[in-house]
Amino acid sequence: MEIGTVKGLNFIRVASACPLTRVADVAFNLKEIKSCIDQAVSVHAALVVFPELSVTSYTCGDLFLQQRLLNQSEDAVAALRDYSLGKDILIAVGAPLNMNTAVYNCAYILFNGKILGIVPKSYIPNYEEFYEQRWFSSGRKVIGATVDLAGQKAIPFGVDLLFQSGAAQFGFEICEDLWSVVPPSSHLCLAGANLIGNLSASNEVVSKSDYRRELVRSQSAKCMSAYLYSGTGIGESSTDVVFGGELLIAENGQMLAANDRFQRTSQVISSIVDIDRLNLQRIKNISFREARSIVPWQARKIAFVYAAMNVGTFDRPVDPHPFVPSDEHVRESRCREIFSIQTAALAKRLEHTGMKRAVIGISGGLDSTLALLVIAKTFDLIHLPRKKIMTVTLPGFGTTDRTYHNAVALCKELGTDFHEVNIVAACLQHFKDIGHDPKIHDVTYENVQARERTQILMDLANKHGGLVIGTGDLSEMALGWSTYNGDHMSMYAVNCSVPKTLVRYLVRYVAEKKTDHQTSEILLDILDTPVTPELLPKGSEGEITQKTEDIVGPYELHDFFLYYFVRSEFEPERILFLAQQAFAGKYDEAAIRKWLQKFIRRFFTQQFKRSATPDGPKVGTVSLSPRGDWRMPSDACFATWLNQIQ
Repeated sequence: MEIGTVKGLNFIRVASACPLTRVADVAFNLKEIKSCIDQAVSVHAALVVFPELSVTSYTCGDLFLQQRLLNQSEDAVAALRDYSLGKDILIAVGAPLNMNTAVYNCAYILFNGKILGIVPKSYIPNYEEFYEQRWFSSGRKVIGATVDLAGQKAIPFGVDLLFQSGAAQFGFEICEDLWSVVPPSSHLCLAGANLIGNLSASNEVVSKSDYRRELVRSQSAKCMSAYLYSGTGIGESSTDVVFGGELLIAENGQMLAANDRFQRTSQVISSIVDIDRLNLQRIKNISFREARSIVPWQARKIAFVYAAMNVGTFDRPVDPHPFVPSDEHVRESRCREIFSIQTAALAKRLEHTGMKRAVIGISGGLDSTLALLVIAKTFDLIHLPRKKIMTVTLPGFGTTDRTYHNAVALCKELGTDFHEVNIVAACLQHFKDIGHDPKIHDVTYENVQARERTQILMDLANKHGGLVIGTGDLSEMALGWSTYNGDHMSMYAVNCSVPKTLVRYLVRYVAEKKTDHQTSEILLDILDTPVTPELLPKGSEGEITQKTEDIVGPYELHDFFLYYFVRSEFEPERILFLAQQAFAGKYDEAAIRKWLQKFIRRFFTQQFKRSATPDGPKVGTVSLSPRGDWRMPSDACFATWLNQIQ
């Protein structure tokens, strides 16, 4: 899909390039740079960043003091400026600048036949293998200056330059600048830049690439920006060091694209950056806003205008399950950490209250299973016997043999104090008390059962001196898929910030990694059971008739919507578009739109339930606690959001 026609979505394709170079062979280098520009243009990149001193090559040594090389470099910059005419791409290329008897290591910013500005390197390394101060002066204090060059007058020159087109604001720094205590990019981003280009010449030694990648990723996260790193390659002199030509593109802590180092041809990588995502994160981050006062200069913003913002084929990866790491090892580590957070939280609450028992309703479903596993691990952690865990199964009108037997078997395998309380008679009596016909299977029929179960659990907790542990998860909170003062309520809610898509992996993690064969078999069957509240009568053959996802929609879609609505603050139109990319081939546009509309309606109308939720630990980046991350009036209108995707 091409994005240029999608209104209001500020995506931009950017590129990082490493041309094959020859030391001091400006003509050869110019030819390769032009070839890389052409490649970047062919994929609709709006920005391409080249390595440090790529016009001359980085390892020229004392040749940087030769006027012949400096003159050729200036001529090449002029040629590249002219080559940019008619091309809808911002070009950042490295070359020296000879001005007022000083030579600066610079980034030349070119667009459509003009040199828009020149950014000097701030920090000039002069240690170990680096001797740059022998040739170059620091540009750290160059602010507000201009320079005449290659027939062009008053070109802005300095570290205070930002280049702006619409929502995109570009800043540039050079190699060592990133390694400094306070990189210039930090000031540039505080001044407004949301995309940073680094023109670099960082040589290779063992493990340096790992550190470099982490530095780029970390700086993009701290600055809430995109960060493009372009390192010079194997064409540099190998007299004492070797350069690998590393190319990196990161966004807000996530590595979007990277190349394989030590390539023997010119390389160009590209990725699509989400400018709106970056800007929205900055709006949320109070510390970022407050830090703007430390910028040591007033930025000079140089405006230019793209003819179009078409990124070509939309190949930006969109994870359909943003709460669940796709890498198996990362996912396993995440599961361990979440269990540690949940158990630490519950242990603290038990120790603080002095309670030695926990009470939990077990349905044979995913959520209560996860909560029970957390309780069992917590009791082991604080050296309480599992017989102090009162597990209660509460069969009703819709309880099936499969869920019932799984609930009973799991409790017995875990060694808990198991109880069964059938709620059918109590519910029938309650129907009689309130004048409800039990043949009418409406919301009253369902909620009577949910509240009866909660009443029993609460009273058992009082009787035995325990805490009722809630089982509801984050996805159910978002949709309001709970009975108010029924399963909505508990004394501590261990699953409250675990989304449904992640609940599955947590249970599977225990089944596959942390338990015996018999318990694992039970857990795997629970995982294969459809998600259901079992509040409607079962079928004629004892099968489940009420499936949650048939009613509210697929949880994987709702978790996707939730992540981008709350975590990223995206508008419905943008969420709809991203969901189409993430779930292409699985759900069509009409289905995604339908369930997104359902999500918006339920998210807004069910806030009153979230406003009265019990305590529970935050485990991930999204939480709906009314005391923590999410403060929303219960009577807010959803029309503004819903109208965008009607």
